[in-house]
Amino acid sequence: MGVAGKIKALDFMFENSLVKVIANRNCPEIKLAGLTVGPFEEGNEYEVLFWVARELEKFGVVRFRSEEILDSNKLFKIHWKERVQPAGQISELPKDFYPKLRRYMAKLSVEAANSPEKIREYEKVKQLTTDIVNLRLKKIISLASAPIQMEHVLKNLTAEERLLYEHIYKLINQWKTCILEFEEGGGEGGEID
Repeated sequence: MGVAGKIKALDFMFENSLVKVIANRNCPEIKLAGLTVGPFEEGNEYEVLFWVARELEKFGVVRFRSEEILDSNKLFKIHWKERVQPAGQISELPKDFYPKLRRYMAKLSVEAANSPEKIREYEKVKQLTTDIVNLRLKKIISLASAPIQMEHVLKNLTAEERLLYEHIYKLINQWKTCILEFEEGGGEGGEID
């Protein structure tokens, strides 16, 4: 499975992870195919699967807790923190940052398509997220091209970033080996995958 397939698998795991929600109103138990949720009592907090929470939110039954969602204020803080980190260090991102980011961007895109005043917000957030990704990408490439990193340096990478780091690290080391090998007679190094 390639990197894209692994990211899709991580996304699937996110969709099926537990999130905290707060009930907006009372609601009886709901039975789905092989799954039962509720009952919900207004004001109480519950843990449900992300995809279930999203559907319940559409019907006004629950709302996500603020720490479970990503917004532009949180992105500004992440961007600032990433910019001030030295080149050899990478800051810790909120849990499930990339799946939440993709969903937030998709939501803003729909809102921008339906409301001209949201287009500016969408463009601003899109630029901000591009900057965050590029800042982190530069650091990941730098980490991958350095000698073996200690786990404490890599602990702040998300699962998606760890996949990228491992792929780049392997590729760079294969390349270095090919460049630095010299075989008498052929003078050619091995092949890079």
